[in-house]
Amino acid sequence: MTRGKARRTTAVLTAVLTLAALGACAPGPASSAASSAAASETPPAVSLPPSSGTFDYQLGGAYDEVGAGDGPAAIDVVVRDATADPLPAAYSVCYVNGFQTQPDQADLWADREELLLHDADGDLVVDPDWPDEHVLDPSTADQRAGILEVLGPVVTGCAEDGFDAVELDNLDTWTRFDQIDEAGAYALARAYVDLAHGAGLAVAQKNAAEITRVAHDELGFDLAVTEECAAWDECAAYTDVYGDRVLQVEYPDALDDAGLTFDDVCARDDRAPLTILRDRDLVAAGADGYVYDAC
Repeated sequence: MTRGKARRTTAVLTAVLTLAALGACAPGPASSAASSAAASETPPAVSLPPSSGTFDYQLGGAYDEVGAGDGPAAIDVVVRDATADPLPAAYSVCYVNGFQTQPDQADLWADREELLLHDADGDLVVDPDWPDEHVLDPSTADQRAGILEVLGPVVTGCAEDGFDAVELDNLDTWTRFDQIDEAGAYALARAYVDLAHGAGLAVAQKNAAEITRVAHDELGFDLAVTEECAAWDECAAYTDVYGDRVLQVEYPDALDDAGLTFDDVCARDDRAPLTILRDRDLVAAGADGYVYDAC
């Protein structure tokens, strides 16, 4: 769900040049302690979300209040798509699909097919769970620079629109597609983080519980957004690293499959302070199928 109109800024061009200068260098578990400490420091201009209040995840439609048990409630922290506006008076996180394409933004990639992952036969690779999304290929410095030319303006556009943070989705493509180079994926993530920080945005790691320590300490992510961590029994992987700066979303079908209720989730010691239950399609309040609950 990326932004329809591209924006070019000095920050984007600087990030592209920096990424090209890095070449094939990418952070990994063996990075120096000095660079790790530097990456984990939150820049002074970046603000982090509160750890209390009302949180909502609104990728399927934006609205100003949640349908809580006692009636509508104002929202304190919200995640919305980059095509939506931030919510005034709330800490607003901007969703950007940083490692795959968005179904409604094929025009962004029409002339940049070389930036997309191809299989051994030369065909474009799609995500089997999201067959209308192609996978980006960050394996080389030139690939990463090209991807940043396309999506960098989306990230800085979030800041220009007034968002406080950006959530980068599909960081874990290197774990799902063997053709993707892990080091290249990390290098692209670090470039996104540097660009967002330069624009005054905090950066949220999306899922990928197996790399939370690397993402925070070496790549510079400031907070996490996790889906189904209770269903997969991996919430501690986020809260042990990010503390209270975790936004947790659970879905009824996944909890059913795990034999859990939302009350079970709320009783867990390792859950995030801001934990919600949402319908799988994340429809807007008042729409058929809308589900919202919070611990």
